[in-house]
Order: sequence, then C-alpha cells, then structure tokens
Amino acid sequence: MAEGRAVTKFDEATQAIRVDDATYDVCLDDAYSIGGPLNGGYLMATVLRAVVDASPHAHPVSTSAQFLRVPRPGPATVRLARLKSGRTAAMTRATLVQDGESFIEALVTTATLDPAAIPDWSDAPLTTMPDPAHCVPLPVPKAESNMNLSAQVEMLFDPPTVGWLAGQPTGRPESRAYFRMAEPQDPDPYVIALAVDALPPVVFSAGARGWAPTVELTWHLRALPVPGWLTVIGGGRLISDGWFDEDVEVWDSAGRLVAQSRQIARVGRG
Repeated sequence: MAEGRAVTKFDEATQAIRVDDATYDVCLDDAYSIGGPLNGGYLMATVLRAVVDASPHAHPVSTSAQFLRVPRPGPATVRLARLKSGRTAAMTRATLVQDGESFIEALVTTATLDPAAIPDWSDAPLTTMPDPAHCVPLPVPKAESNMNLSAQVEMLFDPPTVGWLAGQPTGRPESRAYFRMAEPQDPDPYVIALAVDALPPVVFSAGARGWAPTVELTWHLRALPVPGWLTVIGGGRLISDGWFDEDVEVWDSAGRLVAQSRQIARVGRG
C-alpha cells in the first residue's frame, strides 16, 4: 500500500496479517464473488500481499497460479516457502489453505521495478479502444445473482464485445474494457492482479455462457501504472473439447503496457 494514502476497502479485503516468516492470515471477502465463487484475480491479489510482505523485493513481477478448488469467503491462511532470494529477484511458493485443504498453489517471482523506467521498445496494443464516452457498462445485476464484484469495480466495455448480452455475440473470443476500482484508488500491482481476471470470459463473445472456472493463470507485471483508467484487452486463440485460453493485456492511462496474462479455463457450464 502506498504510504500517505487512505486505506481502501480493497486494501482491507486483501490484507495479509503476518503470523510468522512462513504464515499469513487472510479473510476472503464475499464482496469479490461472481455468482458465488470468489474472483480468481482477487484471490491472487490476496496471496500476493503475503508474498510481497515476506520478500526483500517490492513487486510481484511473475505469478503462476493453479486453482485447485473454490474457497469460500472467510478465514484462510497463506503458507510460504522461499525457493530463492537474490539481489534482483526472489522466488516463493505460496499456498492458500482453508480448513486444512490447499485451494491455490502459486509460484511468485518478486523484484523491485523502477517507476520511472522508460521502455526500450514496446509493441502497440492488440487492438484500439474507442473513447470511454463511446463505451458501455454492464447492466446492474439483480441482487439475487450474487454478482458482488460488479459493485467493487467500474468497467466500460467496447460495445461489440458485450453484444452477447443481447444475443448478438461477435463469434470471436474477445472482451475489451476500461477498468478502475469503484472506490477511488490509483492502480497498483494488486489492482492489476484483479484486472487481469476481471473481464467476462472471452468465450461469452463466441457464444458460450455460464461459469467458466480458471484452472491455471500466469501473469507478468511489466511496469508500475500511473493513475487513471486501465485498458484491459482480452482475446482467445482456441476453444476445443470444453477448454479455452484467454490472453489479456493491461495498459495504463499513459499508454504503457503494464501487465500480460494467459489462462486456461473450462468453457462455461449452463
């Protein structure tokens, strides 16, 4: 958390309290659930709070998480095992445990990024986004849907990529949106962990529906974002045999690529 700013609800929801060098207590918050299950990006952010607190380095530059089971809201523990600690990077195995069972296994590399670093070279975004004024929010969900995450974030979507809401999917696995927290908060690595898994599954735009559980997600923090909207661009390459992949790029308001992710997930059920 940045020094000198107010603690936000997201800070509190991802707080990791140190018990000892290898153990942190957390409390998983139902406010970050989607139709029941907790969002995978939120769970990663919570685990990363513990990893970074125990690391000599300030930023989670690479995270690879296996989602073994779906944890419930409430108390849980993050257990850490340091694999390497060097001058430029440290590697840690982190396990999210609840009631004696492992729910997430993650390998995390931490380093310390320079906020003033200028890219030596950067590719253009996968696709351009319209101005936010020409983008649209998702409809406010009904209370009984338990889509609680929608109240914690603001997202404005490129209209074609949410045509599935009106029964008009584009036929391609894609999703694009501007993203920020609903409570004023400048983006940081933990907000980005949430952002890389915040889009509706890209298979919705290809015609699929239903809960699409993430099985494995790897993401890289490439730069520290400046304040403002994040642009989140997602797409897929293959939908086959009940599985799909999803690649996501996150760009900050200065037009810099700040994160990349790839996940493999099950096609939605129902």
